[in-house]
This record gives sequence, C-alpha cells and structure tokens, in this order.
Amino acid sequence: MAFEREIRNGAGDGRQPERVWIPVGLVLLVGPPASGKSSFSRALVDQGRIDPEAIVSSDTIAEHYLTTAVDRESADPQIFQERDRRITARLSTGRTVIAESTNVLHHARARLLAIADRFQMPVTALRFTQPEEVLLEQNQERRKALPAAEVSRYAALMAMHAGPDQLYAEGVSLVHDVPGRTQHLTASQAARLFEFRTAG
Repeated sequence: MAFEREIRNGAGDGRQPERVWIPVGLVLLVGPPASGKSSFSRALVDQGRIDPEAIVSSDTIAEHYLTTAVDRESADPQIFQERDRRITARLSTGRTVIAESTNVLHHARARLLAIADRFQMPVTALRFTQPEEVLLEQNQERRKALPAAEVSRYAALMAMHAGPDQLYAEGVSLVHDVPGRTQHLTASQAARLFEFRTAG
C-alpha cells in the first residue's frame, strides 16, 4: 500500500503552522523524555480530538506493572506485551492508536511498524524536536524529573536515529514535527494544529 510522503514542520520562522490531518492508523510519538509527548497527548484528549483509549502510553502501563515488579527492567517484557496487545486491538478493528513512548531507536519502532503492517495500516510519526537546552528546562519542571544526563542521552539518540529520512526508510508513511516551546506554542496550542481521522 502506497502513501504520500510529506513533512510539515512547526513554524519557527514566524509563519503560522499549518493544520495537519492524520490518517487512520498507527501514530508514533517520537521524542526524548521531557519533549512534550505526554502533555500533547493529554491536550488531544482534553480537546476531544482523540478518545482516551486511543493513547497507549508505555509509562502508564509501567505504573501498573511496577507495583509488583522489583524494577522497570524486570517488568519490561510485561509492559511491552500489554502495549502491543492494546495497539493490536485498535488496529485490528480499523481504529487510530497513538503509541506514546520515546521511540527514538530503530528496534523500538520496528516492533510497532510490524504490527501496523500486519493490518496494512499507515504509520505516522510525530517528532518532538525541541533543542537539548529546552528539554533540560522542561525536565526540571516535571513532577518526577529524570537525571539530566539521561535526557541528554536520549536527545543524542534522537538526533542520530530518528531523522525523517531514517523514519521513511523504515516504512513510516508520514512524518510531522510537532511545534513546542521553541516555536512559542504550548502543548494545547500545538494539539489544535492536528486533526485525527479515528476510524476507517
């Protein structure tokens, strides 16, 4: 199945960002911790652009499994199995699903793209590309801030392994950059730029 390739960047040059239509399928949020993925997802739900069940968050699932596991690493197999189950359930019935995790590495994305391919559903990547200094600033504002070194490490991985060309080479159909603090937009304002087709 062939899908149009395109990139629509947030307007960093003073232009008004364009409204973007997202087709029914798998939506990958791609970005380091503290890049605004969770805030963006919450804004989509709050504005009625997507239903809450469409958001599949690895961190939310982890909160459940970590109540019994000793640490995150030992719980990871259960977390990913449950994440994949929820994503499969929505795609198998022709509904949009948003995979909210960092997704900055090829092997993490490949697992999800394989599920979408099974149901012949397009994959849209929404990249959260704020500069490292902005990520560190936003990290400090989080309720549970991560070590700065970890945020910087993910930012470097994002730069090396999650560029538009790489995503397209992996089979992603559409790539869009989500504007944020650098473009003087809040998560709520950024969410209003995206319209989701939620069912075929």
